[in-house]
Formats: sequence, structure tokens, C-alpha cells
Amino acid sequence: MNETAARTTAHDTPSRTAHSPRHRLGAALAVLLSAMALLFAMSPLAVADSTAGGDMQVAQTLGDRELTVILRRVTGVPGPLHVDVITHTGTSAGRLTLAVTPTGVSTSASAASASGTDVDTAVVTLGSRPGSYSGVLDVTQVGPWELSLSDGTRTATIPFVVSKQTTSPAETAVYVGFSGAGVLLLVTVLVAVRVRRGWWTLVPAGGLVACLAVAVTGALLSSRLPLPPSQGGQVDATVDGVRDPYAYVGQQTSDYSRPPATLLLWSSTVRAGKVDDLRLTLSDASTGLPVDDVVAHDGALLHLLVIGPSGQLWHLHPIRTSAGEFEVPLSLPEAGHYALSAEFERRGGGIQQLRSATGIDAVSDSGAAARTTSGDAPTHAGAGSRTVAGVRVRLTASSPVAGKAAVLTARVGDTATLQPWLGMLGHLIVVGPVSPAAAVGTATQGAQVWAHSHSMGTVSGGTHDMHGMEGTAGMEGMKGMETGPSSASSSSSDMNSMSGLTSVNGDSTADETVAAYGPDVSFVYTFPTAGHYRIWIQAERDNTVLTVPYLLYVTGTSEKTP
Repeated sequence: MNETAARTTAHDTPSRTAHSPRHRLGAALAVLLSAMALLFAMSPLAVADSTAGGDMQVAQTLGDRELTVILRRVTGVPGPLHVDVITHTGTSAGRLTLAVTPTGVSTSASAASASGTDVDTAVVTLGSRPGSYSGVLDVTQVGPWELSLSDGTRTATIPFVVSKQTTSPAETAVYVGFSGAGVLLLVTVLVAVRVRRGWWTLVPAGGLVACLAVAVTGALLSSRLPLPPSQGGQVDATVDGVRDPYAYVGQQTSDYSRPPATLLLWSSTVRAGKVDDLRLTLSDASTGLPVDDVVAHDGALLHLLVIGPSGQLWHLHPIRTSAGEFEVPLSLPEAGHYALSAEFERRGGGIQQLRSATGIDAVSDSGAAARTTSGDAPTHAGAGSRTVAGVRVRLTASSPVAGKAAVLTARVGDTATLQPWLGMLGHLIVVGPVSPAAAVGTATQGAQVWAHSHSMGTVSGGTHDMHGMEGTAGMEGMKGMETGPSSASSSSSDMNSMSGLTSVNGDSTADETVAAYGPDVSFVYTFPTAGHYRIWIQAERDNTVLTVPYLLYVTGTSEKTP
């Protein structure tokens, strides 16, 4: 019996010994596969958004419709692009055809072949009531795209970039280093338990230390290495550049500035009382080539300000029809001179405001008298109340002095139902100094100052915290400019009232679908010289953009307030 047991034991022992290396190999493979799965789980997902940070808002004057087009953030590629078209009071019903087209250059044959070809189309039916109307289109790759909107007569094109969340080389080193350290830690333990010779454990242990050194070095460098140039922001976007911006081998400099542009009007004469298409061309001042790097700025590709003879202000947003070409229909109600300026931002070139040297002259057609407007331009300087589109607007402004910051606060209605327009709660257009008796269009054509400012927020309880703001020295006693503990608390209230109007951690800002701000809209502006200034305050309420004109007199530093 003992001999039989001995033989059985002797027979089984080699079998267990033969399978022992396999067990070790299987355990090592299991650990390696687990580490690889952990590595892939820690890697960022391929996602995209239209503006590399949030929703993209672009105002468009398409025919007789003033629209706001919102491209919602894309959450995965391939995936859906949600487009909301917001209409305003007076917008006619109708149908818009939307289409998306990739436009990027790529070394990939498949991506290059798709460039310039419509990938998807959708139809958005606009109702007679102002509001938001939606469409969904599919995007199939990262990189630069164009969204086109057509009403059957005109077609607007909006460039945008579908970006990819990428990992920097330093972050990759962190992932790989810690993953490798985890694998080698298990291997070290396994070797120490299974192998009789202890010095064998030094091999995986040394690799473990090396992996930890790589991971720690990557973690330290990840916050110090410069970011790659923004595709579509600082440099022209390409498919390859969006896929891997860290492999970008183009312009290696921190200065991405470009020359200023030149504004050209195709015609400086239009017919009064008739609808004419105003065509504008933007060309590079250095090369003379069409400017095709305009990016969305303050909710539009191009802001066009037109000031009429009787003080009317049009804040329009011409559609982009091709590279450097923009178009907007104009119906000027009366004969006379109209001053014009355009504001836009070039990729890497900053914001530019160009004034037309000629402006526009509206003439009567065949001698027929065009409609004459009146009452748009105030003839007496001062703040006060005005009623526009049934909404009472009250402006308060402490007597402005040239060279000193002034606070202008407009109360638009009596309820907190204002909507952000062009990403801002309020807009302030300032032109001057001008003669209050002269025709406004002619006077503003040669004015020294054209300015476009935005609301700084509401002023709660008549105060706003201006402590430390440049140019506010000596204004502590001015109403609405008090500083100290009380103003600090009101500033906190102001910040709460402006919640959602600034992007935090890449979140999208509030758009026109949110009616929860105001009714006070405040601006800080420094009038450079004394004299009369024409100002227009704009805000949106009940899906209606209100434009309120005022005439202010700015005193000199040694001049007494009249």
C-alpha cells in the first residue's frame, strides 16, 4: 500500500511541476491584460464640439429675417449636430434648408475625398411666432466644417470646427508610467514569491522605479508645457491638426497675428425706400487676397452698424457668401447719407473695427419722394425715459466728464425677463462728438469716436463694486460708484444676476432661450473728449431687440456741468 502511494505521488509530482510555469504565465498575462484595459479606460474619449469649448452662436441677417443660429456642442464623432434657429418678433414664417460640409485638408485619402461634399441636410420650418426651431444633422469626422442655411434665395455659410479631446504627450507619459508601474509591481511580488534567487526581483523592481519616474516627470511637466496652437482659433484648422494638435509642425511662434483687413463696398449708392443688397468685401491689407479667416466674435461673423440721417441705427449681421464676401439686404427709409462701420475678428489677428470712408448715399428713385422718418434722434441732451416697442426704458447717467469713467444704467421694463443677445445682456454704441443740429448720418460719418461696448452687469441698490478698476480714481463719491463692504455685497449679487453669461470650465453660456436677466443693464465707458455724443442702447426682451437712442453732453475736465 505504501509503495502504491509512493508511485502515485512520484507520478503526480512532475505533472504539477510541468503545469506550474503555465500557471505563472497565465497569471502574468491576466495582469498585463488588466493593466492594458486600465490604460485604455483612463485614456480620453474622442469627443468633439463646434467651438472647442461650448455651443456656438452666430447671428445672421438672412433676407428680411434676423436670426440667431446656435450650433450645439457635438458629443461624439460620428454623431449628431443639433442646430437651433432662434427667430425674433417680425420674422416671417418659412423653410430653411440646412447642410453640413467638411472643408478641411488632410493627408488621409478618405477625409480629403469627403471635403467639399455635403454630408447631411435637414429642413427647419420657421413658425410665425418668435422662438426656437431645431434641426439635426450628422457629422462624420473631426476638423473644419461649414454649415449652410438657405431660404431659397440666399445662402449663408458658417464655418465651424468639430474638435477632438486629445491627450498631451506629458499626460500620455503619466498614463503609461503608472500603468506600467502597476504591472511591474505585481510581477515583482510574483517573482519574489516564486523564485528562490532573490536578486531576480531586482529586474522588475528596477522597471517599476523607472515607470514611476516617467509618470512623476510627466505629471510635473503636464502643467508647464505650452499648449499647442488652437486649431481654428490661432491657426487655420486642418483635419490632421485637429486629430493631433501636438503633432502640428507649422508656425512655431507665440505671435499668430495677421495683417489688418480692408473693407470695400461694392456700391456706395442705393435707392431710398427700396430693398437693395449691400455687398461687402474684406481683403488682406498685405496680400490683397480675400479674407477667409473670419471667426465668430460676440455671436456673429460680422457686425455691421448703419446710422441714418434721422438717427436710426441698424445693427445687422451680413451673411458670408464666399471667401471674404458678405451680403445683407438694406431697405433705407429716407434719402440722405448713412454712415457705416464693420466689426469682426480674424483668426489670430484680433478684433478689428473698420469704418467705411464713403458711407452710403440713399437717393430717391425716379424723383419719387422716399418716406421720411422723424423722432429717432433726440434733439435735447440728457438721460431720462423713452418708450420703444411698448417697453419703457429709463436711462440714468451721472454727469459724464471727459477722460473719466462714467456709469450708464438703463432699466429696460420692470421685470427680470431680459434675454442675452449676441452673448451679451446689453450693447452700447457711442458716436461723437457731433453737432446735435446736423443730420445724424452726415455728422457721424466724420465723428472721431465710434465705440461698441457691452454691459458689465446690473447695479443692485444703486451701487456697484468698482474698487481697483482702472480709471475710477476720484469716483468714490459718484452715485452708483461707491466702494466698501456694502458695494462688495452688491457686487456679489451682481455676479449672481449675471450667472450663465460667462463660460465656466468649458460650459456653454446662456443664449436667447433664457429670459431671466435685468431689468437693469449697466455700462462703464470713458468718453475721451468733451462734446455731444449720440448713443444707442440695445437689449432683447420678449424676443424683440430694442434700440433706444439718446443724446448726451460730456463736459470737459475744467468745465462746469450745464
